[in-house]
Amino acid sequence: MDPVARSALRTVGVALGAGVAGVAYAGLVERTWFTLRRFAVPVLPPGSAPVRILQVSDLHLTPGQRRKIEWVRSLADLRPDFVVNSGDNLAHVDAVPPLLRAMEPLFEFPGAFVLGSNDYFAPVPKNPARYLTPNYALAPKTRGDLPVGELVAGLRRGGWADLDNARAVVTMGEHEVELVGVDDPHVDFDRYDDVAGPARPDVALTMGLVHAPYQRILDAMTADGAALVLAGHTHGGQLAVPFYGALVTNCDLDTRRAKGLSRWWPGAGSAGRRGGVRPSSQAPDDAAWLHVSAGLGTSPYAPVRFACRPEATLLTLVARDH
Repeated sequence: MDPVARSALRTVGVALGAGVAGVAYAGLVERTWFTLRRFAVPVLPPGSAPVRILQVSDLHLTPGQRRKIEWVRSLADLRPDFVVNSGDNLAHVDAVPPLLRAMEPLFEFPGAFVLGSNDYFAPVPKNPARYLTPNYALAPKTRGDLPVGELVAGLRRGGWADLDNARAVVTMGEHEVELVGVDDPHVDFDRYDDVAGPARPDVALTMGLVHAPYQRILDAMTADGAALVLAGHTHGGQLAVPFYGALVTNCDLDTRRAKGLSRWWPGAGSAGRRGGVRPSSQAPDDAAWLHVSAGLGTSPYAPVRFACRPEATLLTLVARDH
């Protein structure tokens, strides 16, 4: 074999080896390499005592995922003031009992939840290229039902408030907080008109809850005065490019906000899915805070994560300067 052909073959071999190693890492290591993110969010009135909110999202649980179940149970050691479950708990028709086992220690604390599409419908194989097209939300022609009624009943028995198209006032630490939630916009189950209205002036904070962070819901909640909105759904892109970030969000949110904490105000996403969106440093003074959880799971048909570890988040709400 001549030197040029040998060099080309070696290059191909290295590339193939790197590809195999990357797939093995994404499927065997990172997707179960759970981590806890921490953020401080200045949304409480001046002089307020801090409040700690634990957010869990997108477990996509199947009965055999013992490591994920035990990791979620261990989050109770954080002793949060409040727990928010942002939906997409299930990935199997028999997943409700193990899901409730995972949540059981967290039921010691007050909490609230909203549902995602994968609490209603079982996952199905999909062409991953579809997520790069405008058809990312297109529903499969056949979808099996999941036991959503059993799930909701279990979360309610745990003492958590169901915020699917609902409003409620809850206690977080020393504060009364108004929650405004909707069912999943990804499958058009949201009914924000049923809960729309200005933020209450007699509470420390109005906070929005939604599974999929579609712009129409973020705009409506923040226009009504929500100072903080919590969401999930995106998986942080699930497969990210190092030093670049997410390629998709599986909704109309721009990819720079695919996970983590950012600012949002009505019309903030109108410039497009990536470039052209004003950075948070240029946000209006009255802009809300948006936290999007990258979540803890994946579809059983795409059990990989790359440069986007599965996560839960501890949000410490602190006092504003003014």
